Order: sequence, then structure tokens, then C-alpha cells
Amino acid sequence: MTDGKKKEIPETQQHLVVFTPSGLRGHVPNGTSILEAARKFGVDLDSVCGGRGICSRCKVKPAIGTFPKFGMTTTNQCLSPWNDVEEKVNKKKLFKKGQRLGCQTKIIGDVIVDVPSESQIHKQIVRKRAEVRDVLVNPATKLYYVEVSPPNIHNPTGDLQRLKLALEKQWNITDLVISINKIQTIQTLLRKGNWAVTCAIFSQKNSAPEIISIWPGFFESQIYGLAVDLGSTTIAAHLCNLRTGEVIYSTGEMNPQIRFGEDLMSRVSYSMMNIDGAENLKVAVQESLNDLIEKIIQDCKIEAKQLLEITLVCNPVMHHLFLGINPTELGQAPFALATSESLYLNSWEVGLTSLDNCKVYVLPCIAGHVGADAAAVILSETPNTSKENVLIIDVGTNAELILGNEKKVLACSSPTGPAFEGAQISSGQRAAPGAIEKVRINPLTKEPILKVIGCESWSNEPEFSEYIKIQGISGICGSGIIEAVAEMRTAGVLDGSGLIGSEVDTGSVRCISEKRTNSYILYDGTREGRALIKVTNSDVRAIQLAKAALFAGARLLMDEMGIKKVDRIVLAGAFGAHISTKHAMILGMIPDCKLDKVTSAGNAAGTGARIALLNIDAREEISNTVKNITKIETAMEPRFQEYFVSASAIPNSLYEFEELNKIVHLPNINFNKKRRSIRRKAK
Repeated sequence: MTDGKKKEIPETQQHLVVFTPSGLRGHVPNGTSILEAARKFGVDLDSVCGGRGICSRCKVKPAIGTFPKFGMTTTNQCLSPWNDVEEKVNKKKLFKKGQRLGCQTKIIGDVIVDVPSESQIHKQIVRKRAEVRDVLVNPATKLYYVEVSPPNIHNPTGDLQRLKLALEKQWNITDLVISINKIQTIQTLLRKGNWAVTCAIFSQKNSAPEIISIWPGFFESQIYGLAVDLGSTTIAAHLCNLRTGEVIYSTGEMNPQIRFGEDLMSRVSYSMMNIDGAENLKVAVQESLNDLIEKIIQDCKIEAKQLLEITLVCNPVMHHLFLGINPTELGQAPFALATSESLYLNSWEVGLTSLDNCKVYVLPCIAGHVGADAAAVILSETPNTSKENVLIIDVGTNAELILGNEKKVLACSSPTGPAFEGAQISSGQRAAPGAIEKVRINPLTKEPILKVIGCESWSNEPEFSEYIKIQGISGICGSGIIEAVAEMRTAGVLDGSGLIGSEVDTGSVRCISEKRTNSYILYDGTREGRALIKVTNSDVRAIQLAKAALFAGARLLMDEMGIKKVDRIVLAGAFGAHISTKHAMILGMIPDCKLDKVTSAGNAAGTGARIALLNIDAREEISNTVKNITKIETAMEPRFQEYFVSASAIPNSLYEFEELNKIVHLPNINFNKKRRSIRRKAK
């Protein structure tokens, strides 16, 4: 029996707090506020009132449930009860569902806390911009102005019937369908428009056209569509004018599912291990997309009913989770999809309650773990029309690889994990102001120079010092860690096996001993009370594993195609657009190729989503194309392990990189050999 009171927990007891999406974490004493914990661990949480609960900017969303990724189960008992300050904020309707004030909420148990983008001072940079591309505009939804005969005693047909008749006579549109919620508005709108209305009509092949929106009189404004790239790490959206094809607005945010697992298999595991796992993941991503849509509508000053279409691309796991399909089957061979066909849905069917009768088109998946995002890349880059053998690599947490020409197209996926996004790296972080994004190391002095996001100057230029006095250097993002490891290899700090040399090996005091391995110091801000940013041997290993998976997938496609070299390589994806092709080849991320034949396509999946949004013929084209693509299942290929092991070396232990060797000299060093020699002498 208990008296109903909460058990007092001594202040000396420590609780683990994990902040997402940053991944920053640590232990704090019982009773520490979430805001205080955020400041302690360098989490980007806004507050201008000093924690008094006046500004309401430190809103956070505690995650409740079981999270195998962190080995935690959290409940509402992990936090202090709702207080009067929060109640005042709630009455003003400033909270979204599940939110709390960071300055008022005390930590009294292990907890996971999500910091939404609205509460961050330095917003996460979602680098999925809309690429400049000529697109033939032929949208599925078009506007039709129509004049309707008013009713009279001699012609007592309903208003809807006369509207349909007018559309048939004036526009030759027949067999129209319309939802009940639009029928409910017809009489009011016809009379308001003096018996003239403008109808938005959605048409697709082999289906009846549908009236999805109506305005009184002649509607002079624009109608819009949204191309969405629903990635496992980020969600990017591009608002387009359906009449002109113009990109009006682009934005994005972190995928909130990160708190359930950064990689896709972690999310599949969460779905399998929790009864409501798939539902929690579905709700998280649908709510996030709803918030993003509301922000777009507000920022662009348009009405919800003007946003009439959405095209959506995503990998198969995100595809299933967004649609509310349990992804368990994708976690085990033969990796069966519930459906691989393209889908037409109503916005309300996928929880997009911020919209009014919007149509959602989901591009077809290819097979297994090659999804609608890969189909969108093919639609954008058209490898099926190339006379050359072109290898397209969409670099991300789950990479898709496509090798094709006008005769044959192959595809596979490669589980690279989140290392390329800055996760699993000791000083890693997402792309945000203050993150190291470029590195150069002098091969003689072993001294580095750096560039950080938000500053155009290198660290050896005067402007850089002024910038970091204000911003500071907070960590290293994906493009930065790739350049750092590649530069360490060319400068002789790192050997071909991936071992970092000691101070004696390299002659550099930046190489420091850490028990059995060494690390390389990129930036030491400890004298100014700032971060120490280094590359550890564990960081190098994480990059080796990720890049080896990528290369092995490419080699399997080349085997299937029967070729030894590719003619051209295209790096796609937001991350692919920001990495140096030279450094990617030094690492051995990609097969050997002439460097001027390695290009970046930017966010090709987003471009494909935009093409499908603006041109209904492209939807039929990609549905037909994917049927003729040969899917290679890397997990089942016997040579995958051989290629993976050889690709763990930098750049590779099995294949010569002839084109790379023409432009880059890689030192022939072996630090492990030196260490064995030293150990023998010691004996």
C-alpha cells in the first residue's frame, strides 16, 4: 500500500537525459530543469527570459515509451508535474500536443527529450535545395472557370447536376466525381459567384476526373503542389506553382523518428519489439509533415485549399511507416514490400489534417530496400537513356545505387548507416552553423585548416577568428569527416588500413595517444572554454564501414553488368551534393573513374518528386520504367563480403585506383608494422 504520494528522490541521484535530434546526452542531478540540462550539454534550446517561463521559446516534447536504441523506457513519471506557468501557456494555445516548457519541467528520471526546430536558436540546415531544372508542366490538377445556368421552376435539377452539365458543354469534361464535403459547399459558392465558379479538377489515367476544390466566380490566385522527399534523417519539401512549375518555397526539418533509431533497421526493430511501435513511428512522421505544411502555408501566405497536390518519395521503410504499414517484413529476407505500386491517396487518409481535400501521389518502389526515392532519382537522371554506363549513388543513411544504360538498368541498396550524417562520430553533429564542413591538412607540417558552416573564410584567414568568437566551433558534420579522413590519409597521418599514427610516427603533436589507439586533433578550443574536436580511430572505423558498404554495392552492380569500369559517376542526395568528389575517391567510397566524370546531381530524389508533381505523364513513365529494373539484393550476394573487406582499406586493398593515382599521391605507410617492430624490440 502507498499513500499516493511520489517517492522523494535525493538530489544526488543522477538521471540520463538524451536530446534528439542532436543525440547529445549526459547525466544530471535529480530536479535539474530540461533547459539547464540543455545548456550543460550544449543543446541548441532557445530562451530569452532566463528560465522564468515568460517567453515560451523553450518548448520541448518528451518522448514517452520504450526506446531500444538508447536502452531506455520513459514514462510521464520521469518529469515533474504540469505547473501553473505551463497551464497559462496552455490556455494561450501555444503548446502542440505533448509539449512542455523546458525551463519549468524538472528531470526526475531517465528521459528522452525532442527539441523541435521552432525551439532551436541555430536551425538545423536541411541541405535539400530545389535544383534548377527545366520541367515540362502538365499537372494532374487544373483550373476551369465555368458559368452555370441558375435553377428555375421548369428545370428543377440539382445544382451539382447543372454544374456537371456546364463543365461538359464548356470544357468537354464528363463522368465527374466529387466528395460529399465539396457537395456541401456547392450551393453557397454558386450563389456567391453569381452562378459562376472556378473548379480545380484532378485527372489521372483510367480514373474519373474529380472536383477537388471550388471557388466562387473567377479565381485569380494560384494553385500549388508540394514535392516531398521523406528521408530517414530529413524531410524536405518544395512548394511549386502548378500552372508555371516555378518553385515558390523550399524548406525542411529533421525527421522526428530519429529518436526511435537513426538507421532504418533500428526503426524496424522498434516496430517489432513494441506493440504500438509502428503506430508511434507513423504518428511522429505524419505530425512532422503536418507541421511543415502549416509552416509553408503560413510563410507563403496561401490558403490550405490552394495546396491541391503532394508527390512523395521515400525509401521502403519510410514508405511503410508513413502509410501506417508495419515494416517487419522489410527486416528479414526476402524483404517483401506490402506494395510496390504507385499510390493515389487523399490527404486525410495519411493524417495530413492541415490540408483540405489534397491529393497525395506516392511514387512506385522498385523492390526490397530500393524505394520510391530511387525511382525519383531515375526519373530525374534518366540512366535508362544513357549510351554510357552511368553509376548513380544516392548517398544517405541507406544508400541507393543505380547502374544503367539505354539497354539495362540495375539497382541495389547499401546500408551505410548514419556515419556520413555525422552520427556515430565522436565530435559528429548534423549540418548546422559552427560545424566543420571542409578540411585541408598540410602534408609537411600536418597542420589543418578548416571551414565551418556559416563562415566563408578558412581558419587561416582573419575573418574566421571573428566568426568563431561569436558562433564557436561545435563539431564536425558528414562532409567534414569525409574530408578529414581523406586528408589524414594523403598527409601521412593515417595509413591504408585506417590506423592513425602516433606523434613519433607522424612527427605531429596533433596525434595524441588514447590507450591502444591514437587520435588526431582538428581543433582545440579548450583554452577559450570551447570544444576539443578530434578524429579518433573509432571515427575512422565508422567511416570505413560506411564507405566499404557503398563500394561493395557498386562492385556487385558492375559484376552484374559485366563491366570493369564505369564511364560516369553521379553523386545524388543532399549529402552527395556537399562532399568533395576527390576526397570521396581517396576514401574509396566510389569506384575509380576520371575525376572530371564524377559529378553531383544535388537532391535528385527531390527533383524527381518535382517532375512527377508537375507532369502527370512522368508518373506513368516512371511506373513503366521501374518494372524493367533488375534489383540486386546485396545481402544475398556471395561476393559482397569479399568486396566489403577489400573496401575497408583506404582506398582499397583489392583494386587499383589508376585514375586517382594520376592526381593524388598516397603515402605507402603502415603504422601497424611499426608497432609490431617496437613490441618485438621491447621483448
